[in-house]
Amino acid sequence: MSWPGFSALSSAWLFLLLGPLILFYFLKLRRPRLEVPSLALWQQVINDQRVNSPFQKFKRNLLLLLQILLLCALILAAMQPYWPTGNESAQSIPVLIDVSASMAAKDAEKGITRLDEAKTQIRKLVDNLLPDQRLSLIAVDSTARRLTDFTDNQRVLHDALNALEVRPVTSRLEDGLRMAEALARTARVQSVLLYSDGNVPGVIDFELPYQLNYQQLSPAGANIGITEFNARRTPNGWDVFARLEASGKKSEDAPATDEAKPEEPAPRTLVEVELYQDGALLKRESVGVSAGESSRVAFALETSEAVSLEARIRPDGFDSLTIDNTAFLELPKPRNLRVYCAEDLSSYRHALLAMEQIELFPREGVTTPEAVDLKFSADAIDAAPSARVTVHVGVVPPALQELVKIDTELVDVVDWNRTAPLLRHVQLLDVQIADNPVSQPGIGERDYELAGYQILAQGARGPLILEQNTVGGVDYYLLFHTDRSSLPYRVGFPILIANALQIALERSELAEARSWPTGTLPPRSVTPETDFIVETPDGSTERGRSSPNGLLTGITAKDPGIYLVKQGENEVARIGTGLLSSSETQLPSVEKLQFPETSVSTAATTIKSDQPLWGWFAIAGLVLLLGEWWYFQRRPGGVPA
Repeated sequence: MSWPGFSALSSAWLFLLLGPLILFYFLKLRRPRLEVPSLALWQQVINDQRVNSPFQKFKRNLLLLLQILLLCALILAAMQPYWPTGNESAQSIPVLIDVSASMAAKDAEKGITRLDEAKTQIRKLVDNLLPDQRLSLIAVDSTARRLTDFTDNQRVLHDALNALEVRPVTSRLEDGLRMAEALARTARVQSVLLYSDGNVPGVIDFELPYQLNYQQLSPAGANIGITEFNARRTPNGWDVFARLEASGKKSEDAPATDEAKPEEPAPRTLVEVELYQDGALLKRESVGVSAGESSRVAFALETSEAVSLEARIRPDGFDSLTIDNTAFLELPKPRNLRVYCAEDLSSYRHALLAMEQIELFPREGVTTPEAVDLKFSADAIDAAPSARVTVHVGVVPPALQELVKIDTELVDVVDWNRTAPLLRHVQLLDVQIADNPVSQPGIGERDYELAGYQILAQGARGPLILEQNTVGGVDYYLLFHTDRSSLPYRVGFPILIANALQIALERSELAEARSWPTGTLPPRSVTPETDFIVETPDGSTERGRSSPNGLLTGITAKDPGIYLVKQGENEVARIGTGLLSSSETQLPSVEKLQFPETSVSTAATTIKSDQPLWGWFAIAGLVLLLGEWWYFQRRPGGVPA
């Protein structure tokens, strides 16, 4: 059983005031000197003396009793009593608040968001704070943000809660837990509160140094959203695809029952999908989506110009989350792939001339551009022009020249990575190679990985083909020269070149285009060391500066829409964003968080704070004061004798 406690027990000394109050009533009455016409009145004097005895006066005086009760009520209010609920009354408590996209989902009954429900529960904690309790509010989305320091200032805490908004990104709970751990180094923290709808990673690589109280909010209603929006290039334009997903469990996931029942088709929600081109409605189509399932919608778009696309859905029914109902996509102007191939690589040029939709450089009468999409080179590493994808033929990277040497002897391909994009469907079995790369003594595959290279094909004594991811591109190194091998005479040779073309198309966003999720814009290749301005969908601007290697990164994309990248007044790029998160749209809920050494389940009941009682005692004192005033001053007929 819990007993009431006092936050300001030192105020109990005020009970000493009862002494002077009672002592005042023990004082004898001073009667005026009066002349009376009869001795019969002495009987009344004798009665007054009996009543004025101290104990008789104390027993019968109602006014004294009311004043004692009034004083006791005020003293108890000053001692700030509270009713404990089992929680620590004196501690600093970090409060983690999930503000990821799913927290904007509404319930079907009241139509309030999960974030509003969390705010309501946290406001109760703030309003019932005891004098020795402090809270620190931390917002958790794709990162963690500390909203307040440890404070008991209710106005500051309420202002931080009122300003809190959902961000259309996924949740990264680990960052919030680490920030709470950092706060625990500045104050005594025994437990941390987490308010979330449960749409967080179930397995978290974090060792809890404190107790985690997981307050899971009530589930939201049904939801349907766009989780993919992309396009694939065709000879006449683009094929545009949008994937819709609905929350809930699939029908086959339902628990089996003992009685066999005929299968009933899962209820489907009718969704109207609209495709807009440059703000004008282009096409409309209706599809049905079942709970826990997805549906794909395709549109054919014929265009030879760059266009801005927007996909919108209108579900025929309740939809708890609206920020995933739109997605934006930017399609570049179709053009041929720019390919540079050194003239001494005649076998490569011969194969490339048979390929369609490419511009081959160098060629007579045409200036070679400074940058191309794909380059085949047997020259030095930094030879012009620059390219997103480069295939080096018979070249050992300078960083690896101490790890590998080239011997002139026949070698076969021992093994190769058949899933690597460059070698997909390429058969290297029985290919004879006259250049034999040999690893130095003690050098293994791990040494190449530490240098930043991945081995795609392996010979008997060393690597044959390497891959290196660069900033904004990828380089492939054939350590042997293909002219001194049987590869150009195999079917796999044109397939290898076609794979390189496909990689370049994807890197240049000429074959496919997709909407980018909110959070951060993708890196863009721009002019090195240049200032840029990014115009956001809400009309604000953000400034950024490209790196020395020509990449613009770190631009925040907090809202779905079109982001314009400008260099001065010139538009450099347009990037379309949307929520596009299957994990947020499907609204999954995790009831148990698994940590390396423990697991944390959802709290069975909503957390209750210690209930202050001083207000009730203050109200009781006011009632006693009003009762005394009415009875002794305003009561009709006055006080009876």
